[in-house]
Order: sequence, then C-alpha cells, then structure tokens
Amino acid sequence: MRTPAVSGQFYPRGKNDLRKEISRCFANIPLKERPVLGAVVPHAGYMYSGIAAAHVYSALPEAETFVLIGPNHTGHGSPISVSSETWSTPFGEVKSDTDFIKALPKRIIDTDESAHRYEHSIEVQLPFLQYRFRHFNIVNICMGMQDEETSLEVGAEISEAVNRVKKKVVIIASSDFSHYKPDKVAREDDAYFIDPILALDTTEFYHRLYERAASVCGYGPIAAMLSASKNLGAKHATLLKYSTSGDATGDLSAVVGYAGIVIE
Repeated sequence: MRTPAVSGQFYPRGKNDLRKEISRCFANIPLKERPVLGAVVPHAGYMYSGIAAAHVYSALPEAETFVLIGPNHTGHGSPISVSSETWSTPFGEVKSDTDFIKALPKRIIDTDESAHRYEHSIEVQLPFLQYRFRHFNIVNICMGMQDEETSLEVGAEISEAVNRVKKKVVIIASSDFSHYKPDKVAREDDAYFIDPILALDTTEFYHRLYERAASVCGYGPIAAMLSASKNLGAKHATLLKYSTSGDATGDLSAVVGYAGIVIE
C-alpha cells in the first residue's frame, strides 16, 4: 500500500476538509466532458494550482484507467518507474491496473516503488480523480530521466499497452511551469513553452526549453503524454487555464506557473 506522503501539506489531511477544498477549486467551472486522450495538470498545493487543475478534471471523460506521469523530484528509485501498489488518499484506496502494467513492453519502464514513496507530483492528482469519478484504476509512472529520446520511448510504451489492453485510457502529465520568476517573465516564458504543446510538437517543445533554460519540472512527462496521445490519434490541444501562484497570493515578485491543457 502506498500511503499519502504529502497530505496535510499540499492538500488537507481530513476527508471533509479535502472535499471542501476541491469543491472550492471547481466552483464556477462547468463539468463538460470532452473526448480527451491526454492532459497536462499542475501539482502544487491546491490553494495555488487547484483551480488550474480543476479546469482539466472538469473536462475529462470517464475512463477505466488513468495513466499518470510525473517527474521524480526526490531522486529515489529507477530512472523510469511504474508503481503496481494500491494507493490510498483521505478519500480511500485506488488500485493500480496490473493488466495494463503487464502489457507495458518494459523496454525502459521498470516496476519500482521506491521512486514513488515520497513523490508528490502524482499523489496530488488522485483526490481530484476520486472527486470526479467513482470507478477507475491507475497506472503511475515516475520519470527521473526526461530527455526527449527517453520521453518518446515512454510514450511509445504507454500507447502500445493501451492498444494491447483495449480499455478506455486517459493519460495525464503532471507538471508545473516556470519557477520563481517575476510574474510577467513567467507568463511570457510559459506562453512560449505552451505553444509547441498546443501544436503537439515535442521537438520544438524541447528546443524552446533548452533555448530559455526552462524550469518546467515535468517536461518529460508532458512529452511522453504528447507522444502517446499522438500515437493514439490525437489531433489538437487546448489550453483551458493558465495562472500563477501570484494569482493566489498577490505576490508577483517570484511566482510558479500552472497550465491546464487537454489533448483530443
């Protein structure tokens, strides 16, 4: 059992308080399901990035399995690791889709729990999924290596597994954007990074990241999600919400950027 590592920090520990906080994030956002194949969501504390995340979760369709890809902030475990454990949150337990995990070709993805033990980027997504949907499984993949070649291979493995299991699957990349820049600079840089995502162009995405020495923490998960989604027939992407931590705090001197994007 993978127990919560950041409850009481990134989101409330108590079930009722957690429900209230997520309800606040969804306030004034209509639930309108779209034929989403992939998505980008942030992973900061809910008070900062919850509204941006809720814009994506309000648009997701029901799925049998959600594949969640996050960066490895801790440095623990294998370079690319999938968890096969059941994950618990204040809302209850979510099982990993072991059939999907078995269907992964495992050319680059290892089964390894240690990379996930203290990582927050995937954990913070689960309460949002539990709030929106009653029945689903998960496949959680943590990326310590995020170069373009590795990310495209992760995407290829995911899309191959989707085709093998023949289930309804949605792929979610967990990433924040610019870190600790003045609000105006963060917004300009992030628009520059988001444009190639909206064009489904992973090569240009990496070019722009390197060009501006980006601090986008989950660029590999984003590229892997784009790769898998394109392999599964995705044709276009939409930015549903962009915000910065300054929108929540009023401090515009050093912000983190958050984007909610869907791929269809």
